[in-house]
Amino acid sequence: MPADMNDYFKKKKSNPTQDNGSGNSGDNNHTNDVGNFNNPLNHFKGKGASVVVVILLILFVMVVFKPFAIINSGEVGIKVRTGKFNEEPLNPGLHFYIPIFEKIIPVNTRIRLITYSTTEINTIGDNYAKGSYISQEEFEGGLKRNPSIQVLDKRGLTVNIDLAVQYSIKASSAPKTIETWGASWEEKIINSKVREVVRDVIGQYTAEQLPEMRNEMASAIQTKVNDKVNSIEGQPVVLSSVELRNIDLPLKIKDQIERVQIAKQEVTIAEQQKEQSKQEAQRKAEIAKGEAERNRIEAQGQADKIRIEAQEQAKANKLISDSLTPQLIELEHIKAQMKFNEALQVNKDAKIFLTPGGAVPNIWVDAPSRLQPAIGQ
Repeated sequence: MPADMNDYFKKKKSNPTQDNGSGNSGDNNHTNDVGNFNNPLNHFKGKGASVVVVILLILFVMVVFKPFAIINSGEVGIKVRTGKFNEEPLNPGLHFYIPIFEKIIPVNTRIRLITYSTTEINTIGDNYAKGSYISQEEFEGGLKRNPSIQVLDKRGLTVNIDLAVQYSIKASSAPKTIETWGASWEEKIINSKVREVVRDVIGQYTAEQLPEMRNEMASAIQTKVNDKVNSIEGQPVVLSSVELRNIDLPLKIKDQIERVQIAKQEVTIAEQQKEQSKQEAQRKAEIAKGEAERNRIEAQGQADKIRIEAQEQAKANKLISDSLTPQLIELEHIKAQMKFNEALQVNKDAKIFLTPGGAVPNIWVDAPSRLQPAIGQ
């Protein structure tokens, strides 16, 4: 160590011409270089050398054993001391531990998603933190796809149900959850409960009823899974949602439902056509009724017009009749006679027709020549 090395260099300096073991004095330049070499450890003697050694030893341990762990946001750390879990979770940040005796396990507390589907079964992880204490699939915080849940309906027919479940581990009780349920806590808490609830709910219906009762079944599955998960002591998991995505029925049931749907559609179309015909008939009846009403109104108007005209004419005749006095008739005779005399002065061939007892006693026809009677004959 440093003390022995100082002795070595001092001895080399005091014997610059010492033989190398072959009997030769060696190169003079090499001898001078060795004689002039200053040991850098000469500056660190006693307590100073010990401090340097301790620092180097600490750096060596830090590099080799890495007695620290970094917990990222969205994670908590679990400190394990000689196999015993510390119940207090470690928050995000830098944490130290004693190698061999202690270790820190990061656990992801982000929302996770498990899907049950007929698509390809694989695991998608976020690869955010390697070495997390999770199941063998290592889908920390990612998406895990499971096969569809096969259940039996009320009549024993096999039905495939596709679901999507969102959940997350509760950060405050993560150490207790991992200690109690182990690395496969998701399979024990989420997967088993979901499959149990789906079997119970779907078993109450026949395959033909499932499409029509979809909303009711989705609500029942959501409620029952939530109740079962929350009933676990300490409520280690926070359940966000349970979504019913698809109901895969047997082929013969699909064909039967399709035929029923086609028949219902045909009935619906026939009812629509019937309703359209009914509406068309009502429309035509309303048009005919309106036309008849219009004709009636027009006839009534025409009749009212004739009646009113007759009434007015009767009133006029009555007024005229009431106004005819002997003196007025005599006056009219005189006027007619005067016109007759004037006509004879103009045309002596004028013809006169006597109408005794009438309102107009004489009617004459003006004949400009003697040929007029011949033409008349």
